[in-house]
Amino acid sequence: MKKTLAFVLSLVLLAAIGFGGCGAAPDTSPAQPAAPAAQEPAQTPDGDASADQPAGRVAVVLGVGGLGDQGFNDLVYAGALRAQQELGVEFDYAEPTQIADFEIIIRDLASSGSYDLIVNVGFNQIDPLIRIASEFPDQIFALIDGVVDAPNVISYISREEEGSFLVGALAGLMNLNAEHYGLNVENTIGFVGAMENPLIVKFGAGFAAGARFVNPDIQVLADFVGGASPFSDPTTAQEIAIAQNTRGANIVYHAAGGSGIGVFQAAAERDFFAIGVNQNQNMIEPDHIIASMLKRVDTATFNAIQATVVDGNPPAGSTIVLGLAEEGVGFTLEFSNIQIDASDVAIVNSLRDQIIAGALVVPETFAEVDAFLAANQFQG
Repeated sequence: MKKTLAFVLSLVLLAAIGFGGCGAAPDTSPAQPAAPAAQEPAQTPDGDASADQPAGRVAVVLGVGGLGDQGFNDLVYAGALRAQQELGVEFDYAEPTQIADFEIIIRDLASSGSYDLIVNVGFNQIDPLIRIASEFPDQIFALIDGVVDAPNVISYISREEEGSFLVGALAGLMNLNAEHYGLNVENTIGFVGAMENPLIVKFGAGFAAGARFVNPDIQVLADFVGGASPFSDPTTAQEIAIAQNTRGANIVYHAAGGSGIGVFQAAAERDFFAIGVNQNQNMIEPDHIIASMLKRVDTATFNAIQATVVDGNPPAGSTIVLGLAEEGVGFTLEFSNIQIDASDVAIVNSLRDQIIAGALVVPETFAEVDAFLAANQFQG
């Protein structure tokens, strides 16, 4: 038997000592995953602790913002933690504090020769991974949320626009029945993105398309955090959400990583509704968060580890796309205290089925939304 190791190593970028050494596991709280307690080795009949060897070893390079973002990084960590618990895989992780850290950390990990798989997270790791993957052709990498065309890289991307379309449709439907939901009558909603790049725009475009599809008269405001720390600046996100609410937005959806906490703070302060992203964030402010758009990067991480480390059959050189049909995205109302009418939920679920069937192809950019609406008519 092999034991499940609880060897979770926090890799610290310190030039004086390199990276490595034992670090503390993240704080335990409902908002972020906790490392499991160490277990005793499983004993064989002759008393030898032959289960000391893990099934394999993996490194995870998280995005800037690190653990505790209550979103993307926590989900990737959760996928690796699941692989540890279910597959007996040992994993180390790094929490870079700035984009410049990525290349140093990834190269150090690859040059160590210690890992069956190195998991990279986010579009900011694309450029360093392109360079490093070519330098270490025998090292297998997985990139979550980006594409690198290399024979030793498995790329995972999501159809964020599809899940965002569903929560946008929910926001649009709620505004059609504003009095019932206790909304103001501005018929306006907002989107707060971390930064204006193609990935984040997919969230906003899908959200706008879904809302306007079911409610053609609704206005959708879109703003971006920007700056040096777009994914870890809740203060700016809070200011944006308050400004949008001042302009009439009664529901604000975020795709801003840790910055999105500021949107929830604004919703609680100003008493409007919000929508979470990536993982179920409804419990953070259950009286103000109506739903969360789910992006199952935890599943992508687990699948990459299982295929590479356990099955020995990594789909390297391929790009795996996860949308509604693959259950890679979705939405949840669980843990929210806001009661959504069953009829509205039924409509959103019907739209989900139409997207899966290919009857609706959700736009990925704001520029494509008008053409989508002109070509498709809501059959409410």
